[in-house]
Amino acid sequence: MSQLYPLKFNPIFKEKLWGGQKIKTILGKDLGDLDNCGETWELSGVPGNTSIVSEGVLKGHQLTNLISEYKADLVGSSIYQQFGAEFPLLIKFIDAAKDLSIQVHPDDKLAQKRHNCPGKAEMWYVVQADQAASLINGFKKDSNKEEYLTHLESGQLTSLLHREEVKEGDAFYLPAGRVHTIGKGLLIAEVQQTSDVTYRIYDFDRIDKGGKKRELHTELALDAIDFSKPEQLKSKYETVLNEAIPIVSTPYFSTNKFILDQPKTINRSELDCFKIYIAVGGSGKIGGETIKFGEVILVPACMKQYNIEPDGELELLETYIEL
Repeated sequence: MSQLYPLKFNPIFKEKLWGGQKIKTILGKDLGDLDNCGETWELSGVPGNTSIVSEGVLKGHQLTNLISEYKADLVGSSIYQQFGAEFPLLIKFIDAAKDLSIQVHPDDKLAQKRHNCPGKAEMWYVVQADQAASLINGFKKDSNKEEYLTHLESGQLTSLLHREEVKEGDAFYLPAGRVHTIGKGLLIAEVQQTSDVTYRIYDFDRIDKGGKKRELHTELALDAIDFSKPEQLKSKYETVLNEAIPIVSTPYFSTNKFILDQPKTINRSELDCFKIYIAVGGSGKIGGETIKFGEVILVPACMKQYNIEPDGELELLETYIEL
């Protein structure tokens, strides 16, 4: 077996009805023949959309095959015991040139029952925001099924929902059950459970390329929605140089931010898990592998200590799972 090292992967590009050009113009990725790109799946074990290593001696290998081969050395023993060869997180960049549909994701219990897959808790980090760009994040006040359906059927759903303007660096945790949407003008880095189950609630009466309205999942969504007002909306964190800044800590993943202007040694000897780094500003090296704005690196669980070296200044999101 080849020795493991920090792994980079080929992005998987997804054209969307609401997608734009920022994946190309801001993140510098080649869209090929696509008219737009709504999402890049940067690190994925979703069947049919498995990431492929882009550099080094393992170039061309699929992520799930590598997990089967390296097991705990790649993902950690507790992660491997729970998830096997399925990679438990999905990392994306999302470019919303138009509002996404208002939607909700089921939790683990409901998703397993209906779709035989995990639920979908997620977090958003705002990489770039146009002026006055906004998003929807839950209900303004505690609601219920009856009030919700009345507003949905009368076209007044948005009056029940919390919308707020956002800016670069804002971060949000969205547990399963939270009604939400990303508004136009936002470029988002997303960390989520490995699940592609979305219940579309309202799509602003849009027409797709085939001249049809997209399917809505009104009945499926009803049992998935948490009608209570969220206790916390935006994640609160302090800006500190050269230290791990906690942003999100959940049963599904934890995410820190680093703003580095000098080399830093990372020691994760207590953590039995891989580490994912998303570059949200600048460039540098992680464990000797280059990373630049818009790229993602997977550091294997067996690498407990390694150096991060910024070129000037480097901003990273660091994600892992603590079981």
